[in-house]
Amino acid sequence: MDFTGTHLLLDLFGCTGLDDIARVERALRASVKAAGATLLNLHVHGFGEGHGITGVALLAESHISIHTWPERDYAAADIFLCGPTNDVKAAGAALTAGFAATRTEERWISRGYGAADARPS
Repeated sequence: MDFTGTHLLLDLFGCTGLDDIARVERALRASVKAAGATLLNLHVHGFGEGHGITGVALLAESHISIHTWPERDYAAADIFLCGPTNDVKAAGAALTAGFAATRTEERWISRGYGAADARPS
């Protein structure tokens, strides 16, 4: 397979601060820094007091995004990095720490040309 990048789907449970726009922005910036990625733009949108937030960090190496559900203490994050020196695991750890998640679930996906052909039948 011609390797393009690593995609981490990260579910965060038992989180705090998921309705705090400034905290979501700080967590995204910490994740970008931990990954060693290059931030091009950051956009965070809140859906009103007590409601969730969607945030996207646009990177030279791809993206990191998060969607929060404060009423469930849950967040879904998506980390896709194609830089050969970027640390996807550190990016996920920074998001986990940023919201003090008590439990995480991870799904790792290798992305690239021929990736579908490399999957078991």
